[in-house]
Amino acid sequence: MRAGTLIATDSGNTLAAVRRCEGSLERMRGLLWRPALVPGQGLLIAPCNSVHTIGMRYAIDVVFLDRDGRVLKVCPALKPLRMAMARGARQVIELAAGEASRLGLLPKRVVRWQETLTA
Repeated sequence: MRAGTLIATDSGNTLAAVRRCEGSLERMRGLLWRPALVPGQGLLIAPCNSVHTIGMRYAIDVVFLDRDGRVLKVCPALKPLRMAMARGARQVIELAAGEASRLGLLPKRVVRWQETLTA
């Protein structure tokens, strides 16, 4: 996984520290067997147009993005043992429950992921 930040393109503000899944195994695993996310943290999975919370012990916010980073759909507080998908989605951001609303991630808003460079 690569570390980075989620940036709102309209304001340039940093919204959250978001790790990006790189390989197919990382994408399949997602948040399974990981500690719950805390406010200000997220996981970006790409390419991806559907997720499940089977095997998870906590609810998450799921934000579906198109190829350009435009929010298509938000599934707030998706409980364990559920599935969600969005037609046209190419990326998914998983956040702690309640974070999508707090960060203002609403349909049509555009965000981008930027890798954090380490010295």
